Amino acid sequence: MKSVFYLLDTAPYGSEKAFGALNAAAVSLTRMHATLGLYGDGVYLVAAGQDSKKLGVPNLSDILYSYGELRVLVHEPSLVERGLFGETLIETAELVDEEDFLEAMESSECVILF
Repeated sequence: MKSVFYLLDTAPYGSEKAFGALNAAAVSLTRMHATLGLYGDGVYLVAAGQDSKKLGVPNLSDILYSYGELRVLVHEPSLVERGLFGETLIETAELVDEEDFLEAMESSECVILF
């Protein structure tokens, strides 16, 4: 397998799904092209200036900076639906429309939902 698309559609905090998706994508980078697709509540992962100290968990958006070669696609309609379109996002995020998001998923050899 040469490419994998990790689809995260849940908020970054409150469950282990986002942390798991980041770790799985990081491990995949050593052997294949990995893309993290953020859809639905998953788009909250790329909101800049997150402070997770009171939650007692790592700041997941900061972790994305550690994986510079990981392609992070953000479903723009999901961002708009949540009122985040005008907000500052981390620099590693790539906004894509519905068509480009689906094309990236379909062109990957494997899609894993978190």
